[in-house]
Amino acid sequence: QVQLVESGGGLVQAGGSLRLSCAASGRTFSRSTMMGWFRQAPGKEREFVAAISWSGGSTYYADSMKGRFSISRDNAKNTVYLQMNSLKPEDTAVYYCAADRYYSGSYFEARKYDSWGQGTQVTVSS
Repeated sequence: QVQLVESGGGLVQAGGSLRLSCAASGRTFSRSTMMGWFRQAPGKEREFVAAISWSGGSTYYADSMKGRFSISRDNAKNTVYLQMNSLKPEDTAVYYCAADRYYSGSYFEARKYDSWGQGTQVTVSS
């Protein structure tokens, strides 16, 4: 089991930036691990934001986040980051970090991830 702890959420004005962190502990990751960020707004389904492979650094983004969000990882610190720029009120949600230890495809599907953090609230005011 992998333990994931998110941090970095908060209240920001539209156009501002935040950087979320996801610290991982517990069982070590495999070379096939995929790390993802998802978000869930009130009354909406959880949606894919971005993903990064633990070993190769391949990155993937939801279309609405491309150019504004950037995912990265620091393997030495077992931490994944989500840099969010040009934030909009519609980005308001709880952001979750997730791990798929043995990635086999469909990085955008929440059901493929077997470990989740508790979430961190991001609120963007207009």
